[in-house]
Amino acid sequence: MSTPPKPLLGRLTPGGLRNFTDTLRAENTGAILLLAGAVVALIWANSPFSESYRALGNLTFGPSRLHLDLSVAQWATDGLLAIFFFVVGLELKREMVDGELRRPSTAIVPILAAVGGMAVPAAVYSVINTLSAGGDPNGWAVPVATDIAFAVAVLTIFGRGLPTALRAFLLTLAVVDDLLGIVVIAVFYANGLNFVWMVAAFLSIGVFAVVVRRRGGASPWLLLPLAVLAWAFMHASGVHATIAGVALGFTVPALARTGERVSLAERYEHAWRPLSAGFAVPVFALFAAGVTMSASALSEAASNPAAQGVFFGLVLGKPIGILLATWLLVTFTGAALDVSLRWLDLLAVACVGGVGFTVALLIGELSFEPGTANNEAVKAAVLVGSLASAAIGGGLLAWRSSVRSRGALGSAEQTGELVG
Repeated sequence: MSTPPKPLLGRLTPGGLRNFTDTLRAENTGAILLLAGAVVALIWANSPFSESYRALGNLTFGPSRLHLDLSVAQWATDGLLAIFFFVVGLELKREMVDGELRRPSTAIVPILAAVGGMAVPAAVYSVINTLSAGGDPNGWAVPVATDIAFAVAVLTIFGRGLPTALRAFLLTLAVVDDLLGIVVIAVFYANGLNFVWMVAAFLSIGVFAVVVRRRGGASPWLLLPLAVLAWAFMHASGVHATIAGVALGFTVPALARTGERVSLAERYEHAWRPLSAGFAVPVFALFAAGVTMSASALSEAASNPAAQGVFFGLVLGKPIGILLATWLLVTFTGAALDVSLRWLDLLAVACVGGVGFTVALLIGELSFEPGTANNEAVKAAVLVGSLASAAIGGGLLAWRSSVRSRGALGSAEQTGELVG
């Protein structure tokens, strides 16, 4: 009896599946997939098939009685990004309970740097749009966000050999940036609040919190429906639905309990990050980044005050705000930088902080009606500003890495001469 031929593309083995999901957890992979989604969106939106891109994004489905008759683009923004924000909530909870944010003495510098890195870009945007004819103040929050996946990926690629304290500084800064960005979305982008649905959402989150703390672990068949209910109620309440993802993440225990090797928050982050980085965020980018990039469209965006505010907020406001807040803290409070850090190292990281992308695109979608001139121009500004920040920050990181490498080599040679 002949053996049937083995399929060319069969199911992954358990080991292969583990390797695949571990790859998706890598910071570089997430950033590459996010960039790939944006590139596909730009190519598709500027191709002869651009109408199919618009039609797919505007295709509506879902139960209208539950206020969930959303377009595909809205499902990507409101639905899939809730997974991303759930992972962010888990990460924030772990940082606050058992990470850098637990110790005020080590966290105070990057925390205030994050505050400065949000305040100055918002001020830059507001000044440009206040002084310009036709300016629109609604987009002030667009340039305040840092994309943690992209920023850390740039540091990892170009900052080889730089002190680990620099990575800790960027991670803490980006985590605080995410937290403050979430607060901005919750406070300033709530639309027609319905307190009945809001109470229902927080009741669902409360039940989720009780169930997830059960000893021995709660069944996902119970947690997933509770999470979906919390998300749906939050969406109906007028608060942006992604806030439900953050709130659910915050309910998960972040310390390992007796008999546990790792905390539940760490387990959940490990389990959900591949779906977030490998599917949710790239699909969001696919539907959020599709802007017309013709010469005339770019010219219009360059003269648009909202786009100017976003671009200069990311490229100039971010590094100025981060460095200024850090310098003020160190100068007037007696706080000190890590002994391994130099101000030029911080300048490089501060420039990388201008990579806004995911959250910046989301806030842009919330600030301006889809399809409007400001919406399209701001998207283009987020993309160009983020790429410019990545290029400037990456170049500075590579330079600093080279300088430190030559310095270490020179020290080693002098030591060798002394020993000889």
